[in-house]
Amino acid sequence: MSRKVLMCVFVAVCLSIAGISIADNGPADMVLQAEKDKAKKPKPAVFPHAKHQEVAECADCHHSAKDGKAVPYQEGQEIGKCEDCHYKGSSMPKKLDSYKGAAHQNCKDCHKKVVEEKPELAEKFAKCMPCHPKK
Repeated sequence: MSRKVLMCVFVAVCLSIAGISIADNGPADMVLQAEKDKAKKPKPAVFPHAKHQEVAECADCHHSAKDGKAVPYQEGQEIGKCEDCHYKGSSMPKKLDSYKGAAHQNCKDCHKKVVEEKPELAEKFAKCMPCHPKK
């Protein structure tokens, strides 16, 4: 192999490794509250995003939409705001026609599954905890 080819391979490998290491996985912790709901002052949810990434895949929570229908997450897709589709007056079913409703549906269903698999976590996921901690 010529030096030029070896150098190109080396640069490509370095760029690939750098791309993997600087991938944007979102913030470690998030405070979830729909922009449209802030006037109502609902209790925000504290979401440990990095912890969830350790036990779940992006597609477990995220999806996109096309023609008003949910489309499964594709690796590398841009993550939009949930409330872009989930809002009062949308054509979503009542349980999903708000950011709060969509989040509650997704989070509660997942937490129920986790408790079925690990009953020792039942108390931790009781009622509104741990998403809405008391101050």
